Amino acid sequence: MSTLTVDRDRLETMTGDSRNTGRARGPRRPLWLSALLMTGVLITIAVFSVPIYWLFSSALKPHADIYSWPLQWVPLEVTLDNFVGAWNAAPFDRFFLNSIVTTGVGTALEISLAILCAYAFVFVDFKYKKYAFVLIIASLMLPGHVTLIVNYITVANLGWLNSYAGLILPGIASAFAMFLLYQYMRTIDKDILQAAEIDGAGHLRRMLTIVVPLASPMILTATIIVMVGKWNEYVWPLIVTSTADMRTLPIGLLFLRSQEGYSNWGVIMAGAVFVSLPMLIIFFLAQKRIIGGLAAGALK
Repeated sequence: MSTLTVDRDRLETMTGDSRNTGRARGPRRPLWLSALLMTGVLITIAVFSVPIYWLFSSALKPHADIYSWPLQWVPLEVTLDNFVGAWNAAPFDRFFLNSIVTTGVGTALEISLAILCAYAFVFVDFKYKKYAFVLIIASLMLPGHVTLIVNYITVANLGWLNSYAGLILPGIASAFAMFLLYQYMRTIDKDILQAAEIDGAGHLRRMLTIVVPLASPMILTATIIVMVGKWNEYVWPLIVTSTADMRTLPIGLLFLRSQEGYSNWGVIMAGAVFVSLPMLIIFFLAQKRIIGGLAAGALK
């Protein structure tokens, strides 16, 4: 009986210690430090959210309310005249078509090439593989403007100015997307691929049926990152196109500003909404998958 009492007391003591240990995971953060961190978070949110809010609110305000003082943060009257004026002032239907084609086709080609390169560097043994990988990664250190003149001369000599080929093909190689997929594919167990190889599956079948499904979270993350970059690309479409029929949305916004000048900011803000809204919608719909893909790669 005494032995049972002693064991019970010992068990209660151990349980109490474990509970205390669970509560005290580390030293409590000082109150001033918590307040400082929260202040930094609020400032960061304000820096990013205030310009976006002002963009959308100005696009919905009448012309007089944009220039009123003190500033009217909440529109007293909501109007869609700015969007109608922006759509009529510039051929936004053509700008949208060009952006959709260049972004969709360019992203598909770039991600496909990144998957092929990442698979080759992880699962295929070939001569000088390490040197080729270092050379591709070293290209990340170079600014994109270094190859701008060479790409323009090449495109001009091929007769691809003012064409979809000239807009899309020079940008389909992405060392960044390849590196993201390479890091993720390295975590895939090679025994699975060896078993598939024994069953007679070739490289293409192994890649499509095993590697791509397992790496789908990171593929989606890389796709969104590449898509946003291509949608917002400005310099290359500006120099490789000279007609309004081949301009994309970022260049169309510049065209709209030249048409409206600096006096009609409501119409210009509405044009900026046309440019930014599609990517904002895609990001908010896919943000959990993007974060999940990056977190999965980090955990693996």
